[in-house]
Amino acid sequence: MMNERLLEIENLKKWFPVDTAGFFSKEKSYVKAVDDISFYIEKGETLGLVGESGCGKSTAGRVILRLLEASEGRIVIENEDIRALSSRELKKRRKNMQIVFQDPYASLNPRLKVGQILEEPMSIHLSLSKKERKERVKQIMNDVGLNQSYLDRYPHEFSGGQRQRIGIARALAANPKLIVMDEPVSALDVSVQAQVLNLIQDLQEKYDLTYLFITHNLSVVKHISNRIAVMYLGKIVEIADRDEFFHSPKHPYSKALLSAIPEPDPKQRKERIILKGDIPSPVDPPDGCRFHTRCPYVMDTCRTKTPDLKVTNKNHFVACHLEKTVEEIN
Repeated sequence: MMNERLLEIENLKKWFPVDTAGFFSKEKSYVKAVDDISFYIEKGETLGLVGESGCGKSTAGRVILRLLEASEGRIVIENEDIRALSSRELKKRRKNMQIVFQDPYASLNPRLKVGQILEEPMSIHLSLSKKERKERVKQIMNDVGLNQSYLDRYPHEFSGGQRQRIGIARALAANPKLIVMDEPVSALDVSVQAQVLNLIQDLQEKYDLTYLFITHNLSVVKHISNRIAVMYLGKIVEIADRDEFFHSPKHPYSKALLSAIPEPDPKQRKERIILKGDIPSPVDPPDGCRFHTRCPYVMDTCRTKTPDLKVTNKNHFVACHLEKTVEEIN
């Protein structure tokens, strides 16, 4: 039963300063890539974080691991706020949290052989002898479906799917508890995507892993996630259990995303929700609900008041003025 929280995010912000005022002015604007988001992930769970390109989901993943420093907020992993840790203390915790990047070629050191790539995190984070490291490398290679003869090859000698398997193996090397999967299959052929997704699920069960799975592909997130969080322009607008989300989405943006999923059966037709207008700039986001400039159900209050992420029923959270909370319903 998943009920112990491994990760808790509270009011997390990441603003990037942008100088837009000219050479002589000291005024600065900010790209509000991640703007006051809160959620949790239970041990052994996969939370899918979805949204359009540029919504801030990849930035959120990097901030959670402190690959980027947050502007505000708390990042609590196993009841410890890692934002309060010094660089030395953080290094000791690095083995518990790893990342698999979107581009498997750019994320692997081209000058190291596969065996060296996998052994490096072990030598940094684990107290293992050289023989023990070699044995663990062989075991992980077997677990990700790669031949041990590949250990003496360089990254450029592999296909995209094989390189991503190496990236996953590297993330496993330090024996982590949390892995951020940042679009891990979007750069792969469709025929390879299913293989890698099944591998990710098998490894989760074998190694008792917890995933934050970042993607823009709702079909992928439906296959792999326990719960789904939807992000729009730096804000989380909905969080729900997978089945609840796909059967009964609450937020207008979520409904639009789901309506865009193509149907494999050409005889089946569904109504598409076409959003008008462009995504506003994260440098100057609109007041009130950030989705109101494109929402077909916009009300006056949407333009002035920012909706809170509130519970509408069990484990279903939505930030929308149209939705009533559990207390209001009862």
